Amino acid sequence: MPLAALIVITILAHSAFNGSRVTISLYALSLGASPLTVGFFISLYSALPMFLGVAAGRMIDRVGMRRPLLVSTTVLVCAVALPGLVPTLYPLYVAAACIGTSFMVFHIAVQHMVGETSTDENRRNNFGWLALGFATSNFIGPVLSGFSIDLLGHRETFLILASLAATSLFLVYRWRNQLRHTVHDKPPAAHGGAIELLRIAELRRVFICTGLLASAWDLFVFAMPIYGTSIGLSASTIGLILGSFAVATFIVRLALPWLTRHIREWTMITLTFGVALLAYTIFPFVSSVMLLAAIAFLLGLGLGATQPSVMSLMYTTAPEGRAGEAMGVRSTVLNVSHTFLPLLFGGAGSALGMGPVFWTMAGLLAVGGKIADRRRREVSAQGSG
Repeated sequence: MPLAALIVITILAHSAFNGSRVTISLYALSLGASPLTVGFFISLYSALPMFLGVAAGRMIDRVGMRRPLLVSTTVLVCAVALPGLVPTLYPLYVAAACIGTSFMVFHIAVQHMVGETSTDENRRNNFGWLALGFATSNFIGPVLSGFSIDLLGHRETFLILASLAATSLFLVYRWRNQLRHTVHDKPPAAHGGAIELLRIAELRRVFICTGLLASAWDLFVFAMPIYGTSIGLSASTIGLILGSFAVATFIVRLALPWLTRHIREWTMITLTFGVALLAYTIFPFVSSVMLLAAIAFLLGLGLGATQPSVMSLMYTTAPEGRAGEAMGVRSTVLNVSHTFLPLLFGGAGSALGMGPVFWTMAGLLAVGGKIADRRRREVSAQGSG
């Protein structure tokens, strides 16, 4: 399948996924649900993928990518459409769990396909184009949902989002015979499961860095509205600051094809840790809207740039026939962050304020930056030797 077609399929499916999170939250509130209930809905998006990510990766290693893509996109269509067809609160539980789980399988399969169909020379560049697709749908899904809810209503919005997923499914089916279908029926003999992958030093470093950078991303999206409110900013102003972050991620991913030709993987990851560390260190000292937007933009440039480097390292380091499993471990790490970080930092912020929360994140980023920089120096020494 051409990379451009795969990116279009991903944008459509991810727009439906992202838009559904906004729509489920607002629809539940309109039905009288409490904020706690809404929080539970959102946690369902990540709870099952947190436990099933590794198994999904192993399945994709075993059966290839064609069937997982077809089945996961079909489930995504049905799950997104369900609240529009059954307009009560209870179907939202089923919808949230099925949307999150189906997109997790879709996500791993798409990333595995990009890795497997790329060469060593263009793999990081191709992951950069895929990351740009995700940045595009990060904007389309929520914006489309917001306008659609205001103009048409919640039920109609679910059906519109389902139509995006259905278009993605149609394109997957249309291109199914051109999907590279590599089956790994016989994985390596020494198969110690996910723990064995964690024993590989390079993969372990990638998983640690992935978890820390995902936490930095999640904390910003979660904590910026709380911090903004605490210093008296309006909702629209907070939205503009969050928008500054989103625009930066799009811009840096647009530049990734050039960046990946000039900056090596561990250098890019080290720079990202440095940028994020700086941003979180100075956040609590800033109350100016322009400065907050500038810091958010800087943070977006850093955090938006690392995915291709991480994915390229993961794919080339994973044992033969187990790249999907490695991506499943990464998915589990990400979903642990999505599930527990808001609860952990939310409780700390309530007790201590957001300043200590930001500085704690900065300390963790310093540790990650040291790990990444040590590896960067090792790779540089090997290259010069």
